[in-house]
Amino acid sequence: DVGLPDGTGFQLMEELRNKHGLRGIVLSGYGMEEDLRKAHEVGFVAHLIKPVSLTQLRHQLWSLVPRETDPSAPTGTPPHIR
Repeated sequence: DVGLPDGTGFQLMEELRNKHGLRGIVLSGYGMEEDLRKAHEVGFVAHLIKPVSLTQLRHQLWSLVPRETDPSAPTGTPPHIR
């Protein structure tokens, strides 16, 4: 979430990205253009606006999973979350 008692989710994501190279997904009730821009700038790879379906969340989580470089390796969304 972007609203935290000791900072913001934006600040936390920026720190995690800079220190550890992590990526994240915003799950928020805020969805204005400025919110989307700021989320992208600090390292979020997706911005989901509440309410979010389980299918949407699964799809975004799957997008964070590293893919094999083997061309015969499966790609895309696994069948169980389509």
